[in-house]
Amino acid sequence: MRALLVLLALLLALPAAAQSADDLLAQGRAAYDAGDYAESGRLYAAGIEAGSREGGAAYNAACAFALSGDPEAAFHFLRVAADFGFSDADLLTRDTDLESLRDDDRWPTVVADYERRAARAERFWNSPAMRTPFQENLSEDEKLAGLARLWSEAKFNFANFDLVPDLDWDSLYVATIPEVRATASTLDYYRVLMAMVAQLQDGHSNVYAPEALYTKAYARPGLRTRLIDGRVVIVAVRDSALAARGVSVGQEVVGIDGMDVHDYAATHVRPYQSASTAQDLNVRTYEYALFAGDVEAEIGLDLRTADGSTWSLPVRRLTSAQVQALGPSRERFAWAMRPGNVAHVQLNSFGSPEAAEQFEAQFDAIAEADALVLDVRNNGGGSSGVGYRVLCALTDAASIQTSSWRTRLYRPAYRAWGRPEATEGDLAGSWSCGGSRHFDGPVAVLAGPRTFSAAEDFAVAFDLMDRGPIVGEPTGGSTGQPLFFRLPGGGSARVTSKRDAYPDGRDFVGTGVLPDVVAAAGVDDVRAGRDAVLEAALDALADG
Repeated sequence: MRALLVLLALLLALPAAAQSADDLLAQGRAAYDAGDYAESGRLYAAGIEAGSREGGAAYNAACAFALSGDPEAAFHFLRVAADFGFSDADLLTRDTDLESLRDDDRWPTVVADYERRAARAERFWNSPAMRTPFQENLSEDEKLAGLARLWSEAKFNFANFDLVPDLDWDSLYVATIPEVRATASTLDYYRVLMAMVAQLQDGHSNVYAPEALYTKAYARPGLRTRLIDGRVVIVAVRDSALAARGVSVGQEVVGIDGMDVHDYAATHVRPYQSASTAQDLNVRTYEYALFAGDVEAEIGLDLRTADGSTWSLPVRRLTSAQVQALGPSRERFAWAMRPGNVAHVQLNSFGSPEAAEQFEAQFDAIAEADALVLDVRNNGGGSSGVGYRVLCALTDAASIQTSSWRTRLYRPAYRAWGRPEATEGDLAGSWSCGGSRHFDGPVAVLAGPRTFSAAEDFAVAFDLMDRGPIVGEPTGGSTGQPLFFRLPGGGSARVTSKRDAYPDGRDFVGTGVLPDVVAAAGVDDVRAGRDAVLEAALDALADG
């Protein structure tokens, strides 16, 4: 009764003008951020009354009421959150917002209910039936079950079917069944699944072989190549044994295992790469996966030097542990002062907070520069918030604008009634700043086809700030929220469940974020150790 009275009082306190549930929830979040927890709880409750059925909103209401000292309302909305499908028992037990409730007699009952719901959801979405142990050759039943799961997860969750309008996903599923049945090993089976999901043409939708197969599927030599002007050029040699045998940066790979390098890539590599754009596909084919294979099998390379002479040598592949022992290919964060008093800041990963933390820690020294270059050419992503923290130093505004997003809103009853599928999301994304750091000088961002995922979110947000040019090449063209799931034999897969775009609706998924100043390294640049893209950015900054 007490909870009902609380709700009645809350509703009576609502403003006379009707507001949408989304508006009320947004106001509830703003009140929470401002520390007005009673008002936050009231607004979240109003949003639910206005029609929201988001379990997270009810959970947020419970947190706000707990912080405001109203345990009755807090427990009520914890129950509402559970009824709406929220069942994160781990968050419940560690969330400091709920600390005041933990000595209440009702707390153990709530925790037990959340744990039961979480276990039930885990069994439903991640059944042990799909987590069978590894075998060199899975049973046909296991293989077909995994194929069915891959098909169904993409069918109902993949966000970008409109970007592959000619793909008949059901027909591909049916055509893949005999291919799966014909596989004679688990490795062959996973390669069939990789080829299937590659047809989605999405860089965030992938199949991964079981860990037991890593040394057979993912071992590679200690060198890196890149497709430049149609030629496969060595851009890094990390294995000293290869360097001692004469392999060096700038040499061209013209053949692999007796085949022309492009024929080899088209036959043995490209069909298994999931990519959203042509530039992303080239990176995956010629840089990341070209030499991948069995650690026990050497790979034969035909090389051409700058003077046109050719030679061949067998090259050993290395395990992941052996590659890691060679040291990091590049630091997550590095910076140096370039000619013209320009700070060149390399943000090579958003996979941890390190890039933002290092930028913030060294900001005073960086800010001594007259201009700034932020380099995300080799950033494969991670958490978008890491990059946004860096961008906050480029403005004195309270927030920066970020990408919009949407996800499919599949409602079974609506489908039965013949209604079309809808989407929901956020058309005006933002990131709160509020820091004291501010660099007001000229800025450029370096980007290219290895700029991927959260690094592309960074590039979009920078573009929206209108703080300077993006210099380089189109980015990889793939971001979003991947949905991970397990497959039989210890493998896994993911499909992207969220579509990001510019706030005005412009797509960059499937095309890439486009540069304002186009620049790319040529073969001669690689051989001379010259960074043509950085030079183009320095010229652009000098020209104002």
